[in-house]
Amino acid sequence: MLRVQIFGLKNSQATRAAERFFKERRVTIHMVDLKQKPLAPGEIRRFIERFGLAGLLDSEGKAYIDAGLKYYKLSETEVLGRVERDPKLLRLPLIRCANRLSVGHDEDSWKAMLATAP
Repeated sequence: MLRVQIFGLKNSQATRAAERFFKERRVTIHMVDLKQKPLAPGEIRRFIERFGLAGLLDSEGKAYIDAGLKYYKLSETEVLGRVERDPKLLRLPLIRCANRLSVGHDEDSWKAMLATAP
């Protein structure tokens, strides 16, 4: 049975869209609300290896701009610390299906996940 893990925020429009997308296709969802439980270091590392830290950050988002991250030169460790405290800095949702990953609202990637699933 196909299972998808969605990392996001309950009040995020993009996270709700991903949840709806997979539910409509009768996929089992494991939702991780990042406000309740931050990403595990191994999980965030998996996404960083695939997309790079810059690819995970929502550099156009209000939280990113309000935090002043456009102007600060922070180390990866410092940025990850901020992300842990404020998951709104990420392009949500982060989705994992087996070894396939997706960042942000990306229906083409979600469809590809389902098409290549066993």
